Amino acid sequence: MAEDGIDDYALAKRKAARQLGATDTHALPGNDEIERALRDYLSVYQSEEHPERVRELRATALAVMRELEQFSPYLTGPVLKGLAGPYTGIELQLFPDSAKEVEIFLLNRDIPFESSDARRYTGDRARSATVLALDWAGVPVRLSVFDSRDERVTLKTSQAGKIIDRAAIAELTQLIAREHGQP
Repeated sequence: MAEDGIDDYALAKRKAARQLGATDTHALPGNDEIERALRDYLSVYQSEEHPERVRELRATALAVMRELEQFSPYLTGPVLKGLAGPYTGIELQLFPDSAKEVEIFLLNRDIPFESSDARRYTGDRARSATVLALDWAGVPVRLSVFDSRDERVTLKTSQAGKIIDRAAIAELTQLIAREHGQP
């Protein structure tokens, strides 16, 4: 994950199991164990460049979020967790009244994007969400667009999975300030 830019835990586990010739996938580590090992790896092998990369990505994420403020943006994923590798993009969740509003917003600003659908988990059910992929100042950004009513619902990694951590503009601003030693 740290070297190849894989950000999907399940995919990384399958790839590692294949490389090791492991057939018993039940013995693979959990996501929390992988996250701890990834933090350890980054602190040892990328101790200088990693913190700077995270700071830059968080600053870019904040700029994007401010631009998209009318859609209630939240930062999530490796950039929020401080696990951003060299190929990591910014993951945002948006909660507009309509997904088309976001597309029109981007089109009006001549920001090219690609649209796809992905399975997302809100509360206790799975649903399809629009995902808009774009480039922001050379950084890949993925916008998962949810219904505005889902902003107050727990979002999960899977139907029975872990709750997804997220930060709004104010929380990200505070996180960045703490990193720079400001109160």
